[in-house]
Amino acid sequence: MNTLSPRVDLDLTTGVVRVGGDGLPEVVVARIPGDGDTDDAIPVGTRDPARLTLTVDGREARLRPGKGRVFRRSFRVDATVDGVRYRLVPCSYVESRFSRGGKALGRLDSTGDGLVGAEWDTEPDTAPDALSLALGTALAAAFGTGAAPWWEISLQMVAELLP
Repeated sequence: MNTLSPRVDLDLTTGVVRVGGDGLPEVVVARIPGDGDTDDAIPVGTRDPARLTLTVDGREARLRPGKGRVFRRSFRVDATVDGVRYRLVPCSYVESRFSRGGKALGRLDSTGDGLVGAEWDTEPDTAPDALSLALGTALAAAFGTGAAPWWEISLQMVAELLP
């Protein structure tokens, strides 16, 4: 079992999440400063990939959050680091599944306050390495986890349209 413990620093005002710790790479998700609107429901302030950066130990990586609309899958966040694809995707109201190259590594939960709970897989071929621990934690802290099912979101949308 991996005993590395990520430290999370979340700055809601500037939209910066910094994760690191002993034996972990530093992962930073940051909102690019500017005049764009921010969404208080998203800890980092936006899901617009043009307004976000991802760095791992100072090296740029690719970050592609979904738009976050009706379906849980639309709330996914994809990151590519050194050619490897990572994905955080809601799997319940509060949790999101984190995977590397399509293999599930664990489940994370975060309500947007910088605290991230995690239940990591312990099987040798799917246990997370230091990068996966830091990256999964950073994505969960930056975007939150979990989402309502599509039918509930659809009902809420219809209810808002009714007088």
